[in-house]
Amino acid sequence: MEHLYGRDYAAMLQVLGQTALHHTLAELGPASPDTHLRLALAGRDPDDGLTEIAYEKGCALLLTLEQLVGRPRLDSFITEYFARFRFQRMDTATFLAYLRAELLAPVPGLEQRLNLAAWVDGPGLPANAPVAHSARFAAVAAAGAQLAAGSSPAALAPATAGWSSHEWVHFLHGLASAAPGAEALAALDAEFHFTQSGNAEILAAWFPLAIAAGYAPADAALETFLVRVGRRKFLTPLYRALLAKPGGRARAQEIYRRARPNYHAVATATLDALLA
Repeated sequence: MEHLYGRDYAAMLQVLGQTALHHTLAELGPASPDTHLRLALAGRDPDDGLTEIAYEKGCALLLTLEQLVGRPRLDSFITEYFARFRFQRMDTATFLAYLRAELLAPVPGLEQRLNLAAWVDGPGLPANAPVAHSARFAAVAAAGAQLAAGSSPAALAPATAGWSSHEWVHFLHGLASAAPGAEALAALDAEFHFTQSGNAEILAAWFPLAIAAGYAPADAALETFLVRVGRRKFLTPLYRALLAKPGGRARAQEIYRRARPNYHAVATATLDALLA
Protein backbone atom coordinates (compact mmCIF):
# COMPACT_ATOMS: atom_id res chain seq x y z
CA MET A 1 0.00 0.00 0.00
CA GLU A 2 2.82 2.39 0.76
CA HIS A 3 4.38 1.70 -2.64
CA LEU A 4 1.05 2.26 -4.40
CA TYR A 5 -0.42 5.15 -2.42
CA GLY A 6 2.33 6.64 -0.26
CA ARG A 7 3.45 6.54 3.35
CA ASP A 8 0.59 8.65 4.72
CA TYR A 9 -1.95 6.20 3.30
CA ALA A 10 -0.08 3.20 4.73
CA ALA A 11 0.09 4.91 8.12
CA MET A 12 -3.71 5.10 8.24
CA LEU A 13 -3.93 1.36 7.65
CA GLN A 14 -1.44 0.73 10.44
CA VAL A 15 -3.47 2.82 12.89
CA LEU A 16 -6.71 1.05 11.94
CA GLY A 17 -4.97 -2.31 12.25
CA GLN A 18 -3.65 -1.48 15.70
CA THR A 19 -7.10 -0.31 16.76
CA ALA A 20 -8.56 -3.64 15.66
CA LEU A 21 -5.77 -5.48 17.45
CA HIS A 22 -6.41 -3.68 20.75
CA HIS A 23 -10.11 -4.52 20.49
CA THR A 24 -9.21 -8.18 19.98
CA LEU A 25 -6.78 -8.14 22.92
CA ALA A 26 -9.47 -6.63 25.14
CA GLU A 27 -11.98 -9.22 23.97
CA LEU A 28 -9.67 -12.20 24.51
CA GLY A 29 -8.13 -10.86 27.72
CA PRO A 30 -4.59 -9.51 28.13
CA ALA A 31 -3.26 -12.76 29.59
CA SER A 32 -5.01 -15.12 27.17
CA PRO A 33 -2.76 -17.67 25.43
CA ASP A 34 -4.84 -16.97 22.33
CA THR A 35 -3.01 -13.65 22.09
CA HIS A 36 0.30 -15.47 21.47
CA LEU A 37 1.60 -15.52 17.91
CA ARG A 38 2.37 -19.22 18.35
CA LEU A 39 -1.14 -20.51 19.06
CA ALA A 40 -1.84 -23.75 20.86
CA LEU A 41 -4.53 -25.24 18.61
CA ALA A 42 -3.97 -28.95 19.18
CA GLY A 43 -7.33 -30.61 19.75
CA ARG A 44 -9.19 -27.38 18.89
CA ASP A 45 -10.99 -26.05 15.86
CA PRO A 46 -8.32 -24.26 13.78
CA ASP A 47 -10.86 -21.52 13.13
CA ASP A 48 -10.30 -20.47 16.75
CA GLY A 49 -7.04 -18.97 15.53
CA LEU A 50 -8.66 -16.73 12.91
CA THR A 51 -8.45 -13.45 14.78
CA GLU A 52 -6.57 -10.16 14.39
CA ILE A 53 -3.64 -11.60 16.38
CA ALA A 54 -1.80 -13.27 13.51
CA TYR A 55 -2.35 -10.35 11.16
CA GLU A 56 -1.88 -7.32 13.36
CA LYS A 57 0.43 -8.59 16.10
CA GLY A 58 2.46 -10.20 13.32
CA CYS A 59 2.52 -6.86 11.49
CA ALA A 60 3.71 -5.12 14.66
CA LEU A 61 6.53 -7.67 14.97
CA LEU A 62 7.68 -6.93 11.42
CA LEU A 63 7.52 -3.18 12.07
CA THR A 64 9.66 -3.68 15.18
CA LEU A 65 12.17 -5.66 13.13
CA GLU A 66 12.23 -2.87 10.58
CA GLN A 67 13.05 -0.33 13.29
CA LEU A 68 15.92 -2.51 14.52
CA VAL A 69 17.56 -3.58 11.25
CA GLY A 70 16.35 -0.97 8.76
CA ARG A 71 14.01 -1.35 5.82
CA PRO A 72 16.60 -2.38 3.19
CA ARG A 73 17.82 -5.29 5.30
CA LEU A 74 14.30 -6.42 6.21
CA ASP A 75 13.15 -6.14 2.59
CA SER A 76 16.09 -8.29 1.51
CA PHE A 77 15.30 -10.86 4.20
CA ILE A 78 11.62 -11.07 3.18
CA THR A 79 12.51 -11.39 -0.52
CA GLU A 80 14.96 -14.20 0.25
CA TYR A 81 12.42 -15.89 2.54
CA PHE A 82 9.74 -16.06 -0.13
CA ALA A 83 12.23 -17.30 -2.71
CA ARG A 84 13.54 -19.98 -0.36
CA PHE A 85 10.15 -21.32 0.78
CA ARG A 86 7.91 -20.76 -2.25
CA PHE A 87 5.34 -23.53 -2.80
CA GLN A 88 6.17 -25.08 0.59
CA ARG A 89 4.29 -25.40 3.83
CA MET A 90 5.45 -23.25 6.73
CA ASP A 91 5.16 -23.51 10.51
CA THR A 92 6.31 -21.31 13.36
CA ALA A 93 9.35 -23.39 14.30
CA THR A 94 10.70 -23.38 10.74
CA PHE A 95 10.15 -19.65 10.38
CA LEU A 96 11.86 -18.89 13.69
CA ALA A 97 14.86 -21.03 12.79
CA TYR A 98 15.22 -19.19 9.49
CA LEU A 99 14.73 -15.80 11.13
CA ARG A 100 17.39 -16.49 13.71
CA ALA A 101 19.90 -17.87 11.23
CA GLU A 102 19.50 -15.24 8.53
CA LEU A 103 18.61 -12.03 10.35
CA LEU A 104 19.10 -12.21 14.12
CA ALA A 105 22.18 -14.34 14.82
CA PRO A 106 24.59 -12.27 12.69
CA VAL A 107 23.97 -9.27 14.98
CA PRO A 108 24.94 -9.93 18.62
CA GLY A 109 22.14 -9.11 21.04
CA LEU A 110 19.57 -8.45 18.33
CA GLU A 111 17.19 -11.23 19.41
CA GLN A 112 17.22 -9.89 22.97
CA ARG A 113 16.56 -6.33 21.80
CA LEU A 114 13.72 -7.61 19.64
CA ASN A 115 12.35 -9.56 22.64
CA LEU A 116 11.39 -12.36 20.28
CA ALA A 117 10.15 -14.76 22.96
CA ALA A 118 7.62 -12.22 24.22
CA TRP A 119 6.31 -11.69 20.69
CA VAL A 120 5.93 -15.35 19.82
CA ASP A 121 5.07 -17.05 23.08
CA GLY A 122 3.90 -14.20 25.29
CA PRO A 123 0.47 -12.65 25.75
CA GLY A 124 -0.64 -9.26 24.55
CA LEU A 125 1.83 -6.82 23.06
CA PRO A 126 5.46 -6.57 24.24
CA ALA A 127 6.63 -3.27 25.66
CA ASN A 128 8.68 -2.52 22.55
CA ALA A 129 5.68 -2.72 20.20
CA PRO A 130 5.61 0.33 17.90
CA VAL A 131 2.72 2.77 18.08
CA ALA A 132 1.36 3.81 14.69
CA HIS A 133 0.69 7.47 13.96
CA SER A 134 -1.10 9.08 11.04
CA ALA A 135 -0.96 12.74 10.06
CA ARG A 136 -4.15 12.34 8.06
CA PHE A 137 -5.93 10.94 11.11
CA ALA A 138 -4.86 13.99 13.08
CA ALA A 139 -7.02 16.01 10.71
CA VAL A 140 -9.86 13.54 11.29
CA ALA A 141 -9.52 14.04 15.04
CA ALA A 142 -9.70 17.80 14.52
CA ALA A 143 -12.96 17.40 12.59
CA GLY A 144 -14.34 15.22 15.37
CA ALA A 145 -13.38 17.81 17.96
CA GLN A 146 -15.08 20.49 15.88
CA LEU A 147 -18.27 18.43 15.81
CA ALA A 148 -18.07 17.80 19.56
CA ALA A 149 -17.71 21.54 20.14
CA GLY A 150 -21.06 22.14 18.49
CA SER A 151 -20.33 22.59 14.80
CA SER A 152 -22.93 21.25 12.42
CA PRO A 153 -22.10 18.35 10.09
CA ALA A 154 -22.44 20.75 7.16
CA ALA A 155 -19.63 22.86 8.62
CA LEU A 156 -17.32 19.84 8.37
CA ALA A 157 -17.92 19.35 4.65
CA PRO A 158 -14.95 21.45 3.42
CA ALA A 159 -12.51 19.63 5.72
CA THR A 160 -13.83 16.20 4.83
CA ALA A 161 -13.90 16.64 1.05
CA GLY A 162 -11.69 14.01 -0.49
CA TRP A 163 -11.47 11.80 2.58
CA SER A 164 -10.76 8.14 1.92
CA SER A 165 -12.86 5.37 3.43
CA HIS A 166 -10.14 4.94 6.08
CA GLU A 167 -10.61 8.49 7.29
CA TRP A 168 -14.38 8.05 7.47
CA VAL A 169 -14.00 4.80 9.42
CA HIS A 170 -11.66 6.49 11.88
CA PHE A 171 -14.09 9.40 12.21
CA LEU A 172 -16.98 7.05 13.01
CA HIS A 173 -14.89 5.09 15.48
CA GLY A 174 -14.13 8.37 17.21
CA LEU A 175 -17.83 9.10 17.66
CA ALA A 176 -18.46 5.90 19.61
CA SER A 177 -17.26 7.27 22.96
CA ALA A 178 -19.67 10.24 22.65
CA ALA A 179 -22.63 7.88 22.07
CA PRO A 180 -24.49 10.26 19.74
CA GLY A 181 -28.28 10.03 19.82
CA ALA A 182 -30.65 9.44 16.95
CA GLU A 183 -31.06 13.15 16.24
CA ALA A 184 -27.31 13.67 15.95
CA LEU A 185 -26.99 10.63 13.68
CA ALA A 186 -29.81 11.92 11.48
CA ALA A 187 -27.92 15.19 10.96
CA LEU A 188 -24.72 13.32 10.10
CA ASP A 189 -26.57 10.97 7.79
CA ALA A 190 -28.30 13.83 5.97
CA GLU A 191 -24.91 15.41 5.24
CA PHE A 192 -22.70 12.40 4.60
CA HIS A 193 -25.17 9.62 3.62
CA PHE A 194 -23.59 6.89 5.72
CA THR A 195 -26.62 4.61 5.62
CA GLN A 196 -26.47 4.56 1.82
CA SER A 197 -22.73 3.94 1.66
CA GLY A 198 -21.57 1.17 -0.61
CA ASN A 199 -18.43 0.61 1.46
CA ALA A 200 -18.61 -2.31 3.89
CA GLU A 201 -15.97 -0.87 6.24
CA ILE A 202 -17.88 2.41 6.58
CA LEU A 203 -21.17 0.60 7.12
CA ALA A 204 -19.59 -1.67 9.73
CA ALA A 205 -18.45 1.44 11.64
CA TRP A 206 -21.76 3.28 11.18
CA PHE A 207 -24.26 0.57 12.10
CA PRO A 208 -23.09 0.08 15.73
CA LEU A 209 -23.74 3.79 16.30
CA ALA A 210 -27.17 3.46 14.70
CA ILE A 211 -28.04 0.37 16.77
CA ALA A 212 -26.93 1.98 20.03
CA ALA A 213 -28.91 5.17 19.31
CA GLY A 214 -32.01 3.40 18.01
CA TYR A 215 -31.66 5.24 14.71
CA ALA A 216 -34.56 3.64 12.83
CA PRO A 217 -33.76 4.98 9.32
CA ALA A 218 -30.73 2.65 9.27
CA ASP A 219 -32.72 -0.49 10.21
CA ALA A 220 -33.48 -1.71 6.69
CA ALA A 221 -29.93 -1.12 5.47
CA LEU A 222 -28.55 -2.91 8.53
CA GLU A 223 -30.68 -5.99 7.87
CA THR A 224 -29.73 -5.99 4.20
CA PHE A 225 -26.06 -5.78 5.17
CA LEU A 226 -26.35 -8.65 7.65
CA VAL A 227 -28.09 -10.84 5.07
CA ARG A 228 -25.74 -10.10 2.19
CA VAL A 229 -22.33 -9.83 3.87
CA GLY A 230 -20.71 -13.01 5.11
CA ARG A 231 -17.42 -11.97 6.76
CA ARG A 232 -17.22 -12.67 10.47
CA LYS A 233 -15.18 -9.50 11.14
CA PHE A 234 -18.20 -7.44 10.06
CA LEU A 235 -20.96 -9.66 11.42
CA THR A 236 -19.91 -10.43 14.98
CA PRO A 237 -19.71 -6.82 16.27
CA LEU A 238 -23.09 -6.00 14.73
CA TYR A 239 -24.87 -8.99 16.24
CA ARG A 240 -23.26 -8.18 19.59
CA ALA A 241 -24.52 -4.60 19.30
CA LEU A 242 -28.02 -5.92 18.64
CA LEU A 243 -27.81 -8.26 21.64
CA ALA A 244 -26.84 -5.34 23.87
CA LYS A 245 -30.15 -3.58 23.18
CA PRO A 246 -33.30 -4.42 25.19
CA GLY A 247 -35.25 -6.89 23.11
CA GLY A 248 -32.38 -7.12 20.67
CA ARG A 249 -31.88 -10.87 20.95
CA ALA A 250 -35.17 -11.67 19.24
CA ARG A 251 -34.38 -9.27 16.42
CA ALA A 252 -30.85 -10.62 16.02
CA GLN A 253 -32.08 -14.22 15.94
CA GLU A 254 -34.74 -13.41 13.35
CA ILE A 255 -32.20 -11.73 11.06
CA TYR A 256 -29.75 -14.58 11.60
CA ARG A 257 -32.36 -17.18 10.68
CA ARG A 258 -32.69 -15.55 7.26
CA ALA A 259 -29.03 -14.72 6.81
CA ARG A 260 -27.32 -17.89 8.05
CA PRO A 261 -27.49 -19.82 4.73
CA ASN A 262 -25.35 -17.10 3.13
CA TYR A 263 -22.59 -17.19 5.75
CA HIS A 264 -19.23 -18.91 5.69
CA ALA A 265 -18.83 -21.82 8.10
CA VAL A 266 -16.30 -19.83 10.11
CA ALA A 267 -18.93 -17.16 10.72
CA THR A 268 -21.74 -19.59 11.58
CA ALA A 269 -19.56 -21.42 14.10
CA THR A 270 -19.12 -18.17 16.00
CA LEU A 271 -22.64 -16.84 15.57
CA ASP A 272 -24.40 -20.12 16.40
CA ALA A 273 -22.76 -19.94 19.82
CA LEU A 274 -23.35 -16.20 20.22
CA LEU A 275 -27.04 -16.32 19.33
CA ALA A 276 -27.99 -19.67 20.83
